[in-house]
Amino acid sequence: MDPAALSAALLAVIAPLAEARREGSSAGLTAADLPLERPKNRDHGDWASNAALKLSKIVGANPREFAGDIAKGLEAVDGVASVEVAGPGFINIRLDAAAAGALAKTIVEQGAAFGTNESQRGNTINLEFVSANPTGPLHIGHTRWAALGDAIARVLLASGATLVREFYINDAGAQMERFGRSVVAAAHGEPTPDDGYGGAYIAALAERVVAERPDLRELDREEQTAVATELAYRFQLGEIQASLARFNVHFDVWFSERDLHAHIDGQPSLVDEAVDRLREQGHVFDDEGAVWVRTTDFGDDKDRVIRRSNGEYTYFAADAAYYLNKGDRGFAHKIYLLGADHHGYVHRLKALAGAAGDDPEKDIEVLIGQLVSINGAKLSKRAGNIIELDDLQQWLGTDALRYSLARYPADSPLTLDPEILQKRTNDNPVFYVQYAHARTFNVARNAADSGVDRSEFAPELLDHETESALLGALQEYPRIVAFAADVREPHRVARYLEELAGLYHRWYDNCRVIPLGDGPVEPVHRTRLWLNDATGQVLRNGLDLLGVSAPERM
Repeated sequence: MDPAALSAALLAVIAPLAEARREGSSAGLTAADLPLERPKNRDHGDWASNAALKLSKIVGANPREFAGDIAKGLEAVDGVASVEVAGPGFINIRLDAAAAGALAKTIVEQGAAFGTNESQRGNTINLEFVSANPTGPLHIGHTRWAALGDAIARVLLASGATLVREFYINDAGAQMERFGRSVVAAAHGEPTPDDGYGGAYIAALAERVVAERPDLRELDREEQTAVATELAYRFQLGEIQASLARFNVHFDVWFSERDLHAHIDGQPSLVDEAVDRLREQGHVFDDEGAVWVRTTDFGDDKDRVIRRSNGEYTYFAADAAYYLNKGDRGFAHKIYLLGADHHGYVHRLKALAGAAGDDPEKDIEVLIGQLVSINGAKLSKRAGNIIELDDLQQWLGTDALRYSLARYPADSPLTLDPEILQKRTNDNPVFYVQYAHARTFNVARNAADSGVDRSEFAPELLDHETESALLGALQEYPRIVAFAADVREPHRVARYLEELAGLYHRWYDNCRVIPLGDGPVEPVHRTRLWLNDATGQVLRNGLDLLGVSAPERM
C-alpha cells in the first residue's frame, strides 16, 4: 500500500464520520487535506496523521475521541495491521508486511515512471536561468545556476508541469560594442581597451575572427568592430552552448535580446509595444519628456524610467518587453533564477508583473542564487579573472559538480571541498549514492549467477526491520519529488537519496538475496531481489532528476 492508497483509505473512513457528526462537514474534503507523515521514531508505526486534530473543530468533536473513531475504521482496511491513538489525537498506522512489501513490485513494474506525479499538472512555466552575457566563458556562478536550474526543471517536469528551459542572451547594448572593440584590439596586437574585455580567450576569438575574415584589418575601424562583434559573438555563444551541453544542461529556447528591439517589416518593436501595453494598463506616466512606469504601486522602491527623454529605452524596457513576450507565448508562470548580484531585480520584476496586469505573488517567482566557491579552485588561464565551468568540470567531473551544487538550496552560500568530492569513500555524498546504485546491480548480477530471479513475489516475507525501514523510505519518494517541485528545492531529492542509500546499505548487511552456501533458493530470496531492484530503480530515478549518472559498476 503506497501513501496515495492509504490517503484514499483514510478519506473513505473520515468522510462518513465527519458527515455523521455534523451534516455537510465533509463537503469538499479530499485526500490532500489528510496529511500523512513518516514518524521519526519507527516504533510509532509506518505512518502518522494529524487529521483528527485538523478536523476536530470543523466536525465539533473532541480530537482524541474523533481519532479513536478513525482508528477503528482504519483497522478494518485491508493492509493495515494496527492503528494507535497517541497524545491529543495523533493517529499512528502500521501496515502489515504484505501491504508494505507490495510496493517493491510496483516500483519495478513502473520503472522510470515511479515518482512522477500530477501535482504541477496545469502549470505552464517558463524557467529562465544562467542567461550569461555572450562576451566570455561561463564562470563558477553560472555553473551553480546551471546545475540548480536544470534540476528545478526536472522535478517540475516529473510533477506534470508544462515547462520550457530558457536562456536569455544579452546580445544588445554597450557591452557588445566593447566586446567587439576588444577583439579588434587583440587582432591588431593592441592593449585591451580600458573598458574592454581581457584574457587569452579574447585573443583566441580574434584569431578565429581573422581566420573567418582575412580582410578584417583592411576595413575601416568602425566596420572592423561591427564584423568582429558579430563573429566573436557567434563563436562565444557556441562555446557557451557547448559547455552547457557537456554539463548535461540543455535549453529549449535561446532567446535573443535583439529580437525585442527588432523592427520587422517596419512594424513597432516588441519594446515599443511593451510601452503601449503598459500604458493601457494605466501605470505609465510622462514626466519631463521621459516615460515612466509607476512600479511603486506594486511595492517597488521607486518608479522606473522605461524611455529616457532622448528617446532611448532603458534596460527596464527590455525587461518589460521580455516579460510580456513570455506571457504572449502562453506561459502563465515565469520563474527567474538570478545571481547573487541581482537582488535589486526582485521588486522590479514583481512590480513589472503587477503593472502588466498579472498577480506578482502568483505569476512570477524570482529565485536568487547565492555565491559559491571551491577551495583551491584556480582562476581561468584563458579568462584571467574567473573560475570557468569547463575547468571545474575537467577537475571535479560532471557528476560530483552537479550533485554537489544541487544538494543545497539556492539561497545558501556554498563552499565546496574538492578533496571530499574526489574521494571514493562514503564521505563523498555523490559517491555514497552512486555506490549504493552500483551495489544493487552487483547484487542482481550475483543473484542471476546463483539462480535467483524474480519469478516469485511474496511481499509478506519482507518482515525484517531493515526491510520495513527501506520500504518506508521507498514509499516516500513520490511525495519528495512533488514537494521538491512545489518549493523549487531539488536538494530535497539529494538528501532523500542519501538517506535511502544508507537504509539500503543496512539492509544489504542484514538480509541475503543469495542463499548461504549450497542452500536452496527460496521465495524470500526471490522476493528480496524485487526489493533490491526497486531500490536501484528509485536511486536511478532520483539521480536522473539531478542530472547525475547512475553507474552500474564502480
